[in-house]
Amino acid sequence: MAFNIWWIRRDLRLYDNPALMTAFKANEGYVIPLFILDPSLQISWESRRFVFLIKALHHLNADLRSRGSRLIMRQGNPLSVLTRLVHDLPINAIFAEADYSPYAIKRDNEIKKTLPLQTVGGVSLRDPDLVLKADGQPYTVFTPYSRAWRSLPLELAAPVAAPVQMRSVPQEIDSLDLPNAFELPYYLPTESEGQMRLESFINTKIENYALRRDRMDLEATSNLSPYLRFGLVSAQQAVRAVISYCAGLPDEDRQAGAYSWLNELIWREFYNAILFHFPTVLKEAFRPGLRQINWRVDTAGLQAWQSGQTGYPVVDAAMRQLQETGWMHNRARMITASFLVKDLLINWQEGEHWFMRQLLDGDPAANNGGWQWTAGVGTDAAPYFRVFNPVLQGQKFDPVGVYVRRWVPELAAVPDKYIHQPWLMPVLLQRDLHCRIGVDYPDRLVEHDRARERTLAAYQESLRASDTQHKIV
Repeated sequence: MAFNIWWIRRDLRLYDNPALMTAFKANEGYVIPLFILDPSLQISWESRRFVFLIKALHHLNADLRSRGSRLIMRQGNPLSVLTRLVHDLPINAIFAEADYSPYAIKRDNEIKKTLPLQTVGGVSLRDPDLVLKADGQPYTVFTPYSRAWRSLPLELAAPVAAPVQMRSVPQEIDSLDLPNAFELPYYLPTESEGQMRLESFINTKIENYALRRDRMDLEATSNLSPYLRFGLVSAQQAVRAVISYCAGLPDEDRQAGAYSWLNELIWREFYNAILFHFPTVLKEAFRPGLRQINWRVDTAGLQAWQSGQTGYPVVDAAMRQLQETGWMHNRARMITASFLVKDLLINWQEGEHWFMRQLLDGDPAANNGGWQWTAGVGTDAAPYFRVFNPVLQGQKFDPVGVYVRRWVPELAAVPDKYIHQPWLMPVLLQRDLHCRIGVDYPDRLVEHDRARERTLAAYQESLRASDTQHKIV
């Protein structure tokens, strides 16, 4: 009997998986579930998201075994691994979910030249080549992209149930053992957990999402990003959940939260499209005029930022949350990124690389897009002179310091009045609270207003230098 290969990449789920079900139905259930550890991506194997991936594969293998199948793990260049399988076994076709990163596109195009690889569906709901301007050019600003994305008809296929029973994979097909990985206490990397989180969010949080999503002291977001990153929940299912929710609410005011969350899903699609059309963003700023910024080399400052020891409570809370959980609130991501780039004048790429190592949901497109947006050097229309004030951001989005106190226990007893500016506490109060600035909690690395002026000058100098070079050319 011949087999189809279900090549698993970023779709670690059985429910609502077009690639799996196409392979399954096309061959009467004779499917080999295959995951390939690719050495080209080995640099990421040391990251948090690799741990999440490995644990998710363990759970996927258990789900497959409960249905009579099993996961096959191989390691090596995907073309070589797949070529050997096709040579050794009767293989009809290889099915995989489409991916749009520069590496994935090159890899898949090479494989399709010699092997029967078919890509089905995709990590984005809309193909990056589908949402274009009238002249066929890609959008580089989110708002018009979002309008165009929404204007296109939503052709949402009915959800595809997971196979109840699968054909066994012959024992002579060998597999590597799945590596061991430490537990992730905050995020259980299973398909069922992703489904539960989506259902809970829709039922209890989405109505107020637009009003509360920026509040770091509230549990108001979906916390689904790691599950979307690895396809434990599909992009199509997430959008389908929004549409279904709104269909039952004729009141537009009550739909606002759902459409606000849909907007966040569209941001994800936008950054996938940017990486697809402009792959060089992984190596340099999108805006040529801001590629010559005279960044500071500040090893001590970078390490203080990474470890949550900057002296700015909301920044430190966010960085410590990242360090402990592998996740960070989106508002906190913007605040911490702005602080590294605009207060410390450290290259945004240092932060981009650190986040990719630490984040469970680390995704090259979204992470790069977010960092370039905050740094003001990217595709979107955000001005480079927008600088987040960490004190004001904390006061607005963590008004009584619940978030700060959770992640920065040194400040637990600090009164609300000083929670975002502890350096203003009288010395006697610092002593009484055992929170002496510079001793029990670090003093500020920089004074924000002065740092802002330094940064704006550096950006303006880069723009002037670029303009001069352009005139000479």
